[in-house]
Amino acid sequence: MTAPLQDPSAALQACASYNPAVHLINADLHCHSTRSDGTLAPQALASRAKAGGVDLWALTDHDELGGQAAAAQAARDLGLSWLSGVEISVTFAGETVHIVGLGFDIDDPALVEGLARTRAGRLQRARDMAEGLARVGITGAFDGAQRYVGNPGLVSRTHFARWLVETGVCSDTGAVFRRYLTPGKPGYVDHRWAGLGDAVRWITGAGGIAVIAHPGRYRFTPTEEYALFSEFKAHGGEGVEVMTGSHVLGDARKYADMATEFDLLASRGSDFHSPGESRTDLGALPGLPDALRPVWEALAHRVQHPAP
Repeated sequence: MTAPLQDPSAALQACASYNPAVHLINADLHCHSTRSDGTLAPQALASRAKAGGVDLWALTDHDELGGQAAAAQAARDLGLSWLSGVEISVTFAGETVHIVGLGFDIDDPALVEGLARTRAGRLQRARDMAEGLARVGITGAFDGAQRYVGNPGLVSRTHFARWLVETGVCSDTGAVFRRYLTPGKPGYVDHRWAGLGDAVRWITGAGGIAVIAHPGRYRFTPTEEYALFSEFKAHGGEGVEVMTGSHVLGDARKYADMATEFDLLASRGSDFHSPGESRTDLGALPGLPDALRPVWEALAHRVQHPAP
């Protein structure tokens, strides 16, 4: 779990005013179900979010909206406020970047079609990954990974990682990624995803807000990172994840400052995938710095609230 953000910079202290009613909302706007690479169904995730004290929840499966209807219904049944969500894979400066969309129309034709195009090619990529692992003596990986796939069109590195842990190749999924599934390793296969501008436009065109997911994870130079934020903003992107499961305290401080510099809304999400794998549980993140404007404040008109 990340440490609480303390002692924000003078730039943060000088920016937007603090709204206690908005900041005290326990929002978790990034997690994954069996419709992409999570291990829990949307209904089970909603129950876990509720048990974790979440007030406002979004399911953000990778390039996939198939779990949204079930998530919305589960939220209604549990008395949990809900926003539509998705995490879109983007290629930028040779790296895979993730853009979270929040509060959009899940039936928007351009978004639905764009996500379908983004998903195309995942199956062949998975076969190529299995071939790379076979070349270093790990056979049967494609069929093994398929055992963990809830949605056949969305086989991912995470599904391979779970199988490699089960078969004893590595002790945990983190070790699998380090040894086999990152650039330069035997099971890594590059994939050309959506363009940054396309992803942002799909989200905003559907009435939502685009958010840069977990920026601390990307291996950009300072110049490349500045270009990412600049182009994202120019395309109509409006938010950045400041508090997320993969950020340490220094990351949270850095991206709080960048939210201020680029005039971006701040988001918060655990990036929860599985009870046995994720660093941070649903609802367990520290709050956002007081001076930042939460993304959910701008999406108040899109929140589905439970019946009184």
